[in-house]
Amino acid sequence: MKSEERIKRNSHFRYIYNRGKSISNDTLVLYTLKNKKDINRVGISVSKKVGNSVIRNKVKRLIRESYRVNSESFNKGYDFIFIARQRSASADYNKVESAMKHLMRKSGIIPKE
Repeated sequence: MKSEERIKRNSHFRYIYNRGKSISNDTLVLYTLKNKKDINRVGISVSKKVGNSVIRNKVKRLIRESYRVNSESFNKGYDFIFIARQRSASADYNKVESAMKHLMRKSGIIPKE
C-alpha cells in the first residue's frame, strides 16, 4: 500500500471510530466511513490481547495482504479500519481473507454482481 492509502494518525482513527459504521464477525471488526477522495485508505489495529509482537505482526501482514489482493474489487472513496479479534491469532490467510470479504459484502463495499 502506498503511504497516502494508509491511516496512521490516532486522530484519524478516532474520527472514523466516532463517525463510521462498524460491522464484525468472529475474526475481524470493520469500521467504514466515506471519504471525499477517489482512493480507499486503510488502518489496521491489533491489540496486545491478540498475542505477542510476533503474532500481532503476522496478523497485520495477513490483513494487509488480503486487502492488497482484493482491493481492486472494492468501491472507491472509503476509509477502512480493520481491528483483529483474538481468534485472528490462530487464523490462516484463507480465514482472514474470507472474513474480510464477508465484511465487505455485508457493508456494501463490494459491488453487487
